[in-house]
Formats: sequence, structure tokens, C-alpha cells
Amino acid sequence: MTAVGLAQGRPGATSRPVNFLRIFFIGGLMSYRALFSWLRPSVLIPTFLISPIFQILLFVYLGRAAHLASDSFFVIGDAIQFAALPCLFAMGNTIADERQERTLSLVLATPAARLPLFLGRSLPVIANGFIVSVFALVVSALMFHITVPLAAVMPMGLAIVVCSLSCTGLGLVNAALGLRIRETAVTSNVILGLLMIFCGVNIPLGKLPQWMSATAAYLPLTHGIAAARRLAAGASASSVAGQLGAELLIGVGYAVIGLLLLRAFEYESRRRSTLDRT
Repeated sequence: MTAVGLAQGRPGATSRPVNFLRIFFIGGLMSYRALFSWLRPSVLIPTFLISPIFQILLFVYLGRAAHLASDSFFVIGDAIQFAALPCLFAMGNTIADERQERTLSLVLATPAARLPLFLGRSLPVIANGFIVSVFALVVSALMFHITVPLAAVMPMGLAIVVCSLSCTGLGLVNAALGLRIRETAVTSNVILGLLMIFCGVNIPLGKLPQWMSATAAYLPLTHGIAAARRLAAGASASSVAGQLGAELLIGVGYAVIGLLLLRAFEYESRRRSTLDRT
């Protein structure tokens, strides 16, 4: 018998990693595809690809009028900030939609481990956030003739990946709130707006009130955007390693909080019989 056959034939050490990977990759992909059950994915092109460009145009010209910062400051900040768009909304909807369709109880009734069940749903979301951010950055950089050193291209790509991961961690917290509130789209918009204001996307951190800039240090995007701007200005990858590491730790921290909240809210919802109540 093959290893897979053994895993399927009887429980044991071999079956656990196989099941973990199957739930993580296949379950996560199926859940992401299910987000588009009510429309064609192409309908989201205006939201994910066109809307970011117009926001960047707005803030670049506002920045020019206010003489606040260079074009690259706004292009990099806004382009990377848009990685949070799918990360917050898609992660929130993976739980809220299940609850809305009254299938959440079926999902949670399975013996599947919660870790791969929920983290697997984040993998396509991270890829989605990366694609949205890279598209916005490339297109807007071409529009405003912004050049990036060749040596900074790969490190900036890594910075976008890390920002997508950290925003997905925050999105997992948003998903957990879907067990307590009726509509996660509202919280997603609120969180997205707070990130835009606090994290130095369009306003330098030094010009914010001290309490806001201090809070920004514990939010996703802040360190990643700062690292990307330094890379575009010619800094070496090693010089921004600390900032990217901080961004990654923040994302992991929010992911852990999100998983704990999901577990706690699941238990409370079972106790009160409100799991599928909307």
C-alpha cells in the first residue's frame, strides 16, 4: 500500500500530515473559489485593479498641491496599502459567508483540525493581495515615471509579500468577528480606513500626533511600507531586514489572535446556539 493509501486506510502518524496538507491547500482553494459563487471573478477587476489606480492618482495630485512629499511616497504607500483590500474582505467573508449561507455549522462539525482549516483559507488571499499591490505599483510607477533600482525589485516584492501576510493576519481577526456581527464588510472598510490614516500611507508618521504614530508601530503595513520606500530610495535589503521582520511578527501576532478568537467565539456560539444566526 502507498503512503496515501495507508493514510486513508487507518488513522495514524502518516494520515495526520497528509490530512493537514489536504485541508490546508485544497480546502483553502475551494473556500476562496466559493467567494465568487454569486458573481464572475472578472467583476472584481474594477475593485482590485482599476480602483487602486484612481486612488493613487488622487493622492499624488493632492500631495503635489500640498507640497507634502514626492510622487514615489504616495505611489508606494497607496500601492502597498491596497494589499490589505482583499486580505481584509476575503478573509472576513470566508467566515461571514459560511454563516450567512448557514453552512458554518457543517464546516465546524467536521473533525478537521482548525489550524489548517482556517490558515489554508489565507493562502489564496495572500496571493491575491500580492497581485493587487504589484499591479497598482507597476502601473502607477509607469504613469508617474518613477524608477526603482534593479537591486531593489526583489526585496520590494518580498516587502509586498510580507505586508500581504500581515494584513491577512489582521483579516483573520476580522473573520473571527464574523461570528459576532452581522456584516464583516463594515468592519473591513473601517479597518482599511484606519490603516490608511495611521500607517503612513499618505501622511508621514512624523506629521501625525505622537499617540497615532506610536499606535502605527503595532499595525500591519507601517514597517513594510517604510521598508519599501527605503528600498526604492536605494537602501540595501539587509538594512531593512529589521523592518520586514517586525512586519512579519505583527502579522503572525494578529493571526494567532484571530485563531484564538475564532476558537473562543466558536465555543460561545455553540453554547448559545447562535452559530448560524445572522
